[in-house]
Amino acid sequence: MTRTEKLHRLSSKHRSQVRSGQSPRSSNCTPLPPKSFKDVFRLIEHQINTSGIHEWGFDVSCPLDVVFLTEDGRHHVSMNRHRYFEVVYVCSGPAECRIETRCLMARAGDLIVIGSDLRHSIIGPSSPMTLAAMFFEPELVCDGSCDGPEYLTPFLFQDSQFPHIVPANTGVPSQVLNIMLRIHSELPSSSLRSRLTVKTYLKMALILLVNHFASCGRTWEILQNQQRALERLQPVFYFLRDNCEKTIPVGEAAHISGMSESHFMNFFKKATGLSFVKYLNHYRIERAQALLAISDEPLASICQKLGFCDQSYFSMVFRKLVGSTPAAYRRHCQKASDSVARYGSLDELESMRRWVQRIRSAFSPEQRDG
Repeated sequence: MTRTEKLHRLSSKHRSQVRSGQSPRSSNCTPLPPKSFKDVFRLIEHQINTSGIHEWGFDVSCPLDVVFLTEDGRHHVSMNRHRYFEVVYVCSGPAECRIETRCLMARAGDLIVIGSDLRHSIIGPSSPMTLAAMFFEPELVCDGSCDGPEYLTPFLFQDSQFPHIVPANTGVPSQVLNIMLRIHSELPSSSLRSRLTVKTYLKMALILLVNHFASCGRTWEILQNQQRALERLQPVFYFLRDNCEKTIPVGEAAHISGMSESHFMNFFKKATGLSFVKYLNHYRIERAQALLAISDEPLASICQKLGFCDQSYFSMVFRKLVGSTPAAYRRHCQKASDSVARYGSLDELESMRRWVQRIRSAFSPEQRDG
């Protein structure tokens, strides 16, 4: 049985158990042995600090995790908030979702969508519950591309009336669960290819959520507001593209957008999910990846071209965001290119094609003039 068949079988089994009110169980032919399910109180409660913030230990090169949780109905996790984004599938329930002053009920098969900095807790009010949860940092998606923030729209504009629960009958929760299981099968992502796979799966799940919330009347207004916010930042994005080699202080970006520095910092973070400095680093590193993939340009030259103060700092940031050194990344790309030439690997060819397109669009005069 192939991995895809196993994942499809597992996802179908989860859905059938949800309908019958059973807790999800696994068998020897699935990637989820019983030990995958952990007690949510024991796992999460001690990770909440005195300020009520939950800190999850992400892999810095791929800040995403999929975990499977149980609660016995007696010990509940305290109200907490976190800086990462959270998607929770209710395998068996019901689940009571307390978000700020609201109390929402989710049934088995529903999906719960929670952004950052919202005080919340998910508990089994009267009976045991099991959950499949996906945690991820926004910078995994906002990697310097202008369309990155649009994937995060359902998380960035969650107000007091936001519909956090996606009902099972929409079909979206089961599709997201299937993608979560695929992501789980790739973790830990120890190679460049697995990290690319995980990131692609995550974007697939996010676009399902974007499309779902866009079909909701009031949420469409939220999406429109976010689009207007991104349009207001377009002059900043263009400036970054044309002046990547320069030192770009926050104050200068704020001036370009016509805002005060403090207002710009808050506005940019809300619109993109990242601080301006983090976004700038991600943007520069993505361009560095493209240059390393398609050219033999020396690292010192790339470092200078992308505005890093010195090569050691560039290598440190690159390793933190990509998971390997620039030199190792270049060797991997050269190896992938050789593989395409010899064996016609379509996956590697598609990856290389995307990298080439990115760097050409970033440096082409037509794009600059546009």
